[in-house]
Amino acid sequence: MSDADEMTINLLLFGRTQSGKSAAGNSLLGSFDFDSHLSPSSVTTCCSLGCSCRISGFTRRNGHELSLRVHVMDTPGYPHSSLSKEEVQQAVRAALVQHFGEEGLHLALLVLRADLPLCEEENHHTIQLVQELLGPTWKNFTAILFTHADKVEEAGLNGDQYLNIASDTLLNLLSSIQQRYIFVDNQANTLQQERKTILRKIIEFIRQNSYQVLLVK
Repeated sequence: MSDADEMTINLLLFGRTQSGKSAAGNSLLGSFDFDSHLSPSSVTTCCSLGCSCRISGFTRRNGHELSLRVHVMDTPGYPHSSLSKEEVQQAVRAALVQHFGEEGLHLALLVLRADLPLCEEENHHTIQLVQELLGPTWKNFTAILFTHADKVEEAGLNGDQYLNIASDTLLNLLSSIQQRYIFVDNQANTLQQERKTILRKIIEFIRQNSYQVLLVK
């Protein structure tokens, strides 16, 4: 995970087509590694890995100042306009082994649009997919990343107010993963300070899990 003065975190993005995964990945990396644009069909057709530049003096651990590098794997969404569920699973599993097989995965980010409801059927398919990819301990290594947070603000809501009116399906999912969630505004150019705030939340989730990694074979 780190050398003497640097920490590297490995993150996986997954979720439905057009949920904003690639844009969220770019926000986390502070770059434009992943193709993200309006399209009537699925934009991401294969897994790809993006790596951030070194962020100096990002955090402290055991009294020592650490720099940070972020590795983010973007994945095809499901349902997909041209790939079957089995093809998406095979592609993601192979990429996990290729990119994170030795160092392990720190956190999988389930990307959900904050401006769309999470229905029971969709939730069932999502959980089934993540269980098949990450195994029985998936809940310890998963957080929700809500995109299109600007729509929540436009509705006059903050995060707590949004969750107060959320469906039982979403609330039960959040409860199962110990209330780990983040809001990201895909429409804005993520400012450096906002990006650091998001990454610090992710680091805190990883810390709460004792810096464990999930090894995918």
